[in-house]
Amino acid sequence: MTEAENNKPELPENVRVRFCPSPTGIPHVGMVRTALFNWAEARHTKGTFVFRIEDTDAQRDSEESYNQIIEALNWLGIDWDEGINVGGPDGPYRQSERGDIYKAVAAKLLEAGYAYESFSTPEEIEARNVAAGRPKAFGYDGYDRNLTEEQKAAFRAEGRKPALRIRMPDEDVAFDDLIRGRIEFKAGSVPDYVIVRPNGDPLYTLTNPVDDAMMRINVVLRGEDLLSSTPRQIVLYRYLIELGVAKEMPLFGHMPYVMGQGNKKLSKRDPESNLFLHRDNGFIREGLLNYLALLGWSIAPDRDVFSMDEMIEKFDVRDVKANPARFDLDKAISINAEHIRMLEPQDFLNRAVPYLHRDGVVSADSWDALTDREREVLTAAAPLVQPRVRLLGEVAGMVGSLLSEVGYIEPADDAKKQLKDSAPEVLDKAIAALDGVAEADWKTDNLHETLNKALVEDGGYKPRLAFGPVRVAMSGRRVSPPLFESMEIVGKAVSMARLQGLREHL
Repeated sequence: MTEAENNKPELPENVRVRFCPSPTGIPHVGMVRTALFNWAEARHTKGTFVFRIEDTDAQRDSEESYNQIIEALNWLGIDWDEGINVGGPDGPYRQSERGDIYKAVAAKLLEAGYAYESFSTPEEIEARNVAAGRPKAFGYDGYDRNLTEEQKAAFRAEGRKPALRIRMPDEDVAFDDLIRGRIEFKAGSVPDYVIVRPNGDPLYTLTNPVDDAMMRINVVLRGEDLLSSTPRQIVLYRYLIELGVAKEMPLFGHMPYVMGQGNKKLSKRDPESNLFLHRDNGFIREGLLNYLALLGWSIAPDRDVFSMDEMIEKFDVRDVKANPARFDLDKAISINAEHIRMLEPQDFLNRAVPYLHRDGVVSADSWDALTDREREVLTAAAPLVQPRVRLLGEVAGMVGSLLSEVGYIEPADDAKKQLKDSAPEVLDKAIAALDGVAEADWKTDNLHETLNKALVEDGGYKPRLAFGPVRVAMSGRRVSPPLFESMEIVGKAVSMARLQGLREHL
C-alpha cells in the first residue's frame, strides 16, 4: 500500500452515510467517534444517515450488546434517518435478517465468474506455501481458481464443501481517500478472499459491501483498521456494478486510530474506551461528544469547546487528520467541566439527581420526586457546586454534607491531614464567636465577617489555618462548596453541632 499526493475528492450532491456496528460488547469510544463523524457529515450536508447492525457472527453477537448500542446513541442524541427502529426503503436493517439477499448476490457473482468455488483447507494452503518456499502464513495462493468440473466433483465425492472466493484482478487498485488522499495497492498484494464459508454463511467481506450497495451508501467513513480491506471492497463493488446490484462506487474515508496509554491503540478492554463507564462517572453527552470530535478533527486551531450545532455547521470529513489521535482522559474531563458550567442551573440539577440518588444522597432519582427540603437545599447549592464539579459523579461529594442533618461528619483522610495543631483552639474560638449570632443573622456575609474577625483579625491565624478546620467540620472534606454559603444553607443548629462534634473528636 502506498499513499501518494493528497487528492481529496468532492463529496456527492446527496450524501448517504452509514453506521454499522457489530453487537459484540459494550459500546466503546472508537465506535462512538465513528458514529459521530458520520452523523455530523450527514447533518452538515443535509444528507442521510443510515444505522444498521452487522450481526451475522452468531458466536460473538449478543442481543444485550445490540440494545446497548441503541441506548448509547439515544443517550448521546445521535439520531438517524433510516434503519434500526426507524425503518426505510432498504430494510431489513439487521444482517441476520438478510440471509436470502446475500445468497442471491453470491449466486450471481459465481455465475458471472467473479467468484469461484474453493475447496482448499487452511492446512493445504499452508503446506503448498512451505513447499514453494514461501512463509507458511503467506496466505491463499489461488490454487482453486481454475479447477475443472472433474476436480470439483472429486472434492465433492470426498465430502468437501466449497467456500466462495472473489477473483481479484491482476492490476493495481487505487482510490482517493477523503482523509488520506491517493492510496494504491499493488497487483498481487491482496489474494483472492472468501465471501461465503463452506457451510454457506456469508462473511463481512460480502455482507458489508452488498448492504452499502443496496442502501445506496455513497460515502463510507470508517476506521483506519479497515483500510487494508478497501481494495477488496472496491473490486467487489466493480463486480456489483456490472451485475446491476450497485449503482456507483462509494467514496471512502478512513479515520485515524484512537490511541490509549503508552501510544497503543485503544482497546475495547481499556477502561477509557468504555462509553457507559464515562457516563457512570458523570460525563454529560455534550462534553463527551465535544471531546470525541477532537479525536482527529478540530473546529478551529485555538478552540476546543463547542456545541454539536457548531460542529454540524463546520464539519467536513476532508478536514479530519490522518495521524493517530490520543484519548486523554484529563482533557476529556476538563472539556466536560466546561459543558457542565454552561448548563442552565435547573438542567444541571435535573441531570445530577440520578447520580445523587445512586450515591444515597437524596430520596429519589428525579427532581420532581424529591422532598421539598431536598429541592430547597439543592437549588441553593447549585450556584456553589456547578462551577466546581467536572463530572456529575462529583456532585454527591459536594452536596452530601449540605443535605445531611447529622451533627458530626467523620473527616476523610485527606481532610484530616489539613488539621494542624492549632485546630482545637481555632474551633473553640469559632464556636464562641458563632454562638452569639442570631438565627435571623445566620447569613453568608455576616458569618464571614464574624469568623474573620474572631480568627484572623483577633486570633492572628492565617486564613488557611483559620478556616480550614471549620471547612473540615462542615463537610468532612478537603474540597467543598464555599464555606460561609454552606453554613447558611445548613443553618445554625447543624453548623454548631458539626463544629462541636469535630472539636470533641480532636
